[in-house]
Amino acid sequence: MLTIWGEKQRFCDGVTRRGFLKIGAFGAGLTLAEMLRLRASAGTGSSPKSAIMIYLPGGPSHMDMYDLKPDAPKEFRGEFKPIPTNVPGVQICELFPLQARMWDKLAVIRSLVSVEEHSDSLVMTGYSENTNRIAHHPSFGAVVSKLRGSATDIPPFVSLRGSTVGTEPGYLGVGHRPFTPDGPGVNNLRLASGVNTKSVVDRKSLLHTFDSIRRDIDASDTMRGMDTFATRAFDMVASGTVRKALDLTHEDPRVRDRYKGIESFLTARRLIEAGVGCVTLAIGGWDTHSSNFKTLRQQLPQVDRGIANLIQDLYDRGLDKDVATVMWGEFGRTPKINNSDGGRDHWSPVMSALVAGGGLKMGQAIGASSSRGEHPKDRPLQVPQVLSTLYHALGIDPGQTFPNGNGRPMYILDDREPVIELL
Repeated sequence: MLTIWGEKQRFCDGVTRRGFLKIGAFGAGLTLAEMLRLRASAGTGSSPKSAIMIYLPGGPSHMDMYDLKPDAPKEFRGEFKPIPTNVPGVQICELFPLQARMWDKLAVIRSLVSVEEHSDSLVMTGYSENTNRIAHHPSFGAVVSKLRGSATDIPPFVSLRGSTVGTEPGYLGVGHRPFTPDGPGVNNLRLASGVNTKSVVDRKSLLHTFDSIRRDIDASDTMRGMDTFATRAFDMVASGTVRKALDLTHEDPRVRDRYKGIESFLTARRLIEAGVGCVTLAIGGWDTHSSNFKTLRQQLPQVDRGIANLIQDLYDRGLDKDVATVMWGEFGRTPKINNSDGGRDHWSPVMSALVAGGGLKMGQAIGASSSRGEHPKDRPLQVPQVLSTLYHALGIDPGQTFPNGNGRPMYILDDREPVIELL
């Protein structure tokens, strides 16, 4: 087994988060086959639609991005000014000029209520990390993996930011963990030195010979079923489809230049085009207890360019109706600037989320926060409602149940009311 560690991140709570993924090396291909077997053991369906989930780790400031308050007192409104978008009545941060020009393709929710915890669990599963320690609810991507299956050599769920609490499959089982191609993991998609396609075929033949012997005494037909998954495991390595999607040298140099410094957005688009059902990525660090405005002056233009390029590319390729995108963090930041160094602290009473595509209604701002951005003024919404809406966009019933480890049927989401303005 090979352990691949994702990017190391440390937030103000002192907790170090390191993603991990254990996969079989080429010499132990049946481990990958076992993963595929587990993924389909309870039956799968399929969906032609996909999702991209962009996570802003640390908690981005709603007051400085999509919910500016220019009329609030100075200690609240901050340094940035709002600019109009191409949709009358909707304004966003001046550091988002590219999004402003294409707001008819975007939508924001300004009245989301969150929880006080440095974790991606809530926004990726619909449940807080504390709840998930007991109930083990699956991530959005794991549900997509379960229902979409993997009939080809393309993994249904890919995390470009490592494995985290929010990407775990919970009671759906380890077969629905994301493929995580960070760091040396990409090397596992290449044939080992000295191994060619003929060697792979010979190895498959050898395994088939051993399996045939065991199959003769296997009354349950387990080995007969394993043949299919072992073949798929080899095909995933040998075909190179995922490796090609991850290799940005296959992209037009002019396109690569547009994504310079924000390559994960381009990689996500290429993976979706290759047939992945859900891709999650992260950008920046948003735990801005100090130097909030200095940090955002560096990071917001990157986010603006990443979103604008990604969404426009999806439209240009005719994928806007088939790919739903959401961008958010774990909570907002305090409306009142603290006294340390122009920072903003944690603020769970209200935050914002950006949504695009998936056949949802764009060109709007949903809900509103109070005049100082302290709490929802109208249309308070919960994070699971946004996830429910995304499930609907992908043709997945959020009221569907799956058995947990004890055989008890569990709903994908308990709070399943969608954001009707988006439907």
